[in-house]
Amino acid sequence: MSRLSKAIIVSLLIGTLGVMASLVPMGIALEENIGLDVLFRLRGPRKPPSDVTIVSLDKASADNFKLPVDPDKWPRSLHARLTESLVEQGAAVIVFDLIFKDPGPVEHDNLFTKAMNDAGNVVLCVCLEKDTVPLKNKDGTHTGELIIERLIPPIPPFAESALALAPFPLPKVPVKVSQYWTFKTEAGDAPTLPLTVFQIFALKEYDEFLRLLEKVSPSKAEKLLYDPDAIVKNRWVEESILILRDLFKENPWIGKKMIEEIQSSKVLDVKKKKILKSLVKIYQGPKSRYLNFYGPSGTIETVSYHQLLQHHEKSIVKQEPPDLRGKAVFVGLSENFRFEQKDGFYTVFSQSSGVDISGVEIAASAFANLVEDKPVQPMVFPVHHATIFFWGVLLGILCFLIPPFIAAFGVVSLSLLYVGGALLQFNHSGIWCPIVIPLFFQVPVAYFGIILWKFFETSKERQNIRRAFEYYLPEKVVGRLAKNLGDVKTNIQTVYGTCLFTDAEQYTSLSENMDPKKLTIFMNKYYEAVFQPVSKYEGFVSDIKGDSMLSIWATANPDADFRKKACLAALDISSAVKKFKQDFDTLHLHTRIGLHSGYISLGSVGAINHYEYRPVGDIVNTASRIEKLNKYLDTRILVSEEVLHQIEGFLTRKLGEFIFVGKSKPVTVHELISRAEESVEQQKNLCRIFSEGLNAYYTQSWEEAIQAFYAATKINRQDGPSTFYLHLCEKYKVNPPGEVWDGWVRLKNKLELAF
Repeated sequence: MSRLSKAIIVSLLIGTLGVMASLVPMGIALEENIGLDVLFRLRGPRKPPSDVTIVSLDKASADNFKLPVDPDKWPRSLHARLTESLVEQGAAVIVFDLIFKDPGPVEHDNLFTKAMNDAGNVVLCVCLEKDTVPLKNKDGTHTGELIIERLIPPIPPFAESALALAPFPLPKVPVKVSQYWTFKTEAGDAPTLPLTVFQIFALKEYDEFLRLLEKVSPSKAEKLLYDPDAIVKNRWVEESILILRDLFKENPWIGKKMIEEIQSSKVLDVKKKKILKSLVKIYQGPKSRYLNFYGPSGTIETVSYHQLLQHHEKSIVKQEPPDLRGKAVFVGLSENFRFEQKDGFYTVFSQSSGVDISGVEIAASAFANLVEDKPVQPMVFPVHHATIFFWGVLLGILCFLIPPFIAAFGVVSLSLLYVGGALLQFNHSGIWCPIVIPLFFQVPVAYFGIILWKFFETSKERQNIRRAFEYYLPEKVVGRLAKNLGDVKTNIQTVYGTCLFTDAEQYTSLSENMDPKKLTIFMNKYYEAVFQPVSKYEGFVSDIKGDSMLSIWATANPDADFRKKACLAALDISSAVKKFKQDFDTLHLHTRIGLHSGYISLGSVGAINHYEYRPVGDIVNTASRIEKLNKYLDTRILVSEEVLHQIEGFLTRKLGEFIFVGKSKPVTVHELISRAEESVEQQKNLCRIFSEGLNAYYTQSWEEAIQAFYAATKINRQDGPSTFYLHLCEKYKVNPPGEVWDGWVRLKNKLELAF
């Protein structure tokens, strides 16, 4: 067989494999979960249209109005004031992404009802509830269950006063939100919130829409008896939407002709064309759409609830009031302003800090996509698979006919061109080209598969292939490819371990402002300083991620000597970081350390073809929580009582008992200050006075505790634990906790205290 014939066969095989991989459920899921994410991250945030604003129900507003944090407990008279304000400011549509299924005080409900009636443009959210109906045979035996979704409208006065009602169901974490429904089939094909709001917003163009429909199909247009005024007056929004949906579903050709008329029109401006085309597409398109996100939480213009009312009521506010004329205003829980997550959804723009995008922001994003007629659109079926097939053929020919090194450069260049073209399409029109299968499946299959083919042809090429592998993979990985390794899944054991977590402050800002190459050199030197004490005291580094390190001291049974070595390593790490800061006087990474001991599983963790040697267990998680507690208490090294059990030679102080978020049992935490022989009298006095304050705190002697902690701050004005308990005791002095009190400090999230 000739070389060209082999190249053609291999190329066709790679193209076919790519198409097959794109057809299986895993391939489809990977494109949505990874490929779409890649395009969003490469594109970054983009400016949303100016037609939408979010009014955020946030903690700042609750504090300003002296109301509970839970918005369900806010008086609805406040919503009435907001509605009146938005109407006066010219809002085109007012959307409340809140559930009003339970009545409140009558006078407050009446005010909100009147405000909605007067406004005539308020849309309320409908709750979706699932009912499970058991299925049985004639003999009564259970055969399964039927899940029915039903709409739970707001209380009758609100439902009758609103211009429209609509559901907006979304999956919760860990499901990543990338799509939304335009019509909810399980709820009787009900139009969802973004579509309903857009239909109302587009009523100003509805006459032109009807004119186009009548021009394309006069007989079909007769079914639409509603003009815009009648729709608003009689609250026929949902009915008109469903009529249009049925019309376009039964006659797909109507939509195509209307779009042709819109595009050829020389009278309509660009914005009107977009709105009219978007109206047609939502009625003739699928029942779900991919969201074209604009960015992380807060990207869409967001104003705090209380600030908007203060602007309207002419309070003294420095900022200029937002211009709401002709806009759709969404009122709901905006994650960017919230102090705890309650309505967040995991998306591509969820932040590492834990801030997700709230439901109202997703609804506003979906509406904005409709306004600008720019949703994310996957390639149509034939084009999608043709792209994958011909890409695989091109890769196969390139990799087979030219030398490996040149092929690598060619594959990288082609991949960059492919990504550039896909990104251009994505930015310009929202077209979503396949990414995962072409780049992460076909590229490695084509390149490495063909190299391995050549490897088995001749011994000389076998050596060349190994050298080529070493350019792209670590040497150890290359060595393993040549061996038949045992089953790594059996390499797991239960041990008693001490986990040491470190984390560096200001790493995020450092990584943003430093050149990647310089950052790599800097972090390598940092880790060199941090790793040395671990190695010196017989620990091993299990994992590093960004600026964090996890080290382990593992023994078969509890061993005080190994726990002491972990403490010595922690102190030496702190000293090494101080010396490291002297060497880089312009770049500082203040390092926090947390230690905890207990039984853990240690071994190879992973699945399929990727495993890592790491510890697993609650001890690891708790050590991480203890390390993060440093940031709250302004300390450097914190250890649990389990670590200090039966070891001596250190100056420590007990800081109390803490219950971390998600935990039910308290962890007694101590500060590891220094070796006993290196401690100074000032530190000892501080520990003694702090201990007196802590004892008074546990007996609820608030005044005595305040005096002790205040005295401790006189010794060291920067002592974080004393300041922490000083503020805590002052709060308990005003609001005592009660007789049944355990003294535990409860944290509701990583950095916030729960009372």
